[in-house]
Amino acid sequence: MASNLPKPIAVYIAAENSGDANLFEQCLAENAVVRDEGETHEGLAAIKRWKAETKRKYQHTVFPLTLVEKEGKIVVTNRLTGNFPGSPIELEFVFTLGSDKIVALEIRS
Repeated sequence: MASNLPKPIAVYIAAENSGDANLFEQCLAENAVVRDEGETHEGLAAIKRWKAETKRKYQHTVFPLTLVEKEGKIVVTNRLTGNFPGSPIELEFVFTLGSDKIVALEIRS
């Protein structure tokens, strides 16, 4: 599945799995917005802090299963495994791309 992912999304998944916060700079727009678990994280610095905290807390890995394009967005269904109740789970990552970067991401069940 990873070979079908647009480059910014493939880099985002690699950053998720490696915990390398510097990779987020390669795939996220400076003013990107992420919505997850009822919270909104705005800007690259805030997103990097949020990702470091979630990686520490959940020690998760992400495996992309499917990709569909809907209404100008790319919806990737992922299997997440980690240190959380119900692991593994499937979540949708809804990406909006602009200028070869991720400008918005919504994570939903």
